Amino acid sequence: MLRKIGRHQKLIELTTTPQSRKKYPNLPETMQARMLTRTIDGKERTILTSMVDPLRYPSEDIVELYEQRWEIELGYREMKQVLLQNHYTLRSKRPEMIRQELWGILLAYNIIRYQMVKMASKIKGIYPNQLSFTSCATAIINWLYTASLNSAGNIPKTLEHLQEIAEHYVLPIRRTERVYPREVRSKPQKYARKKCQSALN
Repeated sequence: MLRKIGRHQKLIELTTTPQSRKKYPNLPETMQARMLTRTIDGKERTILTSMVDPLRYPSEDIVELYEQRWEIELGYREMKQVLLQNHYTLRSKRPEMIRQELWGILLAYNIIRYQMVKMASKIKGIYPNQLSFTSCATAIINWLYTASLNSAGNIPKTLEHLQEIAEHYVLPIRRTERVYPREVRSKPQKYARKKCQSALN
């Protein structure tokens, strides 16, 4: 520990490994980090961050971001399961077309998320991530399909209706007491396991 910089937070010095310095030549042998200690759900958690300035980066904001650290993983899942319909591979074969397809998926995802922000603004006390992505994506995509059937003057009215029914897509409150510890799964065996001779007798 270099010094204490506030309540439940310290400035520490970390030593980088030779392997990491070999991979990143500009990496110094030591680097400063900020260590935050908080009690979350009855358990003491330690958070390390390279944002060492406590005035510019308040500890409360960092802890809140830490609690939401898996939201980006949920975003990846939404793109793979909903937009790509659980397909393991992309349709394109050539590198330039793969890049174009990926950009299209990211663009579609951000358009849906933008519209979800508009929908959430119609409901008091609800954030966009509290809406069901699957239900909202289905409703927004269906609206895009049918928008061409309406006259240009009616499009704002139908879009407003889409935003007004957003309360039907609110998810139940997330259960914080549920815990899913990480575990290493056994790799699937290519060949069937052979039974011991003693077990056959």
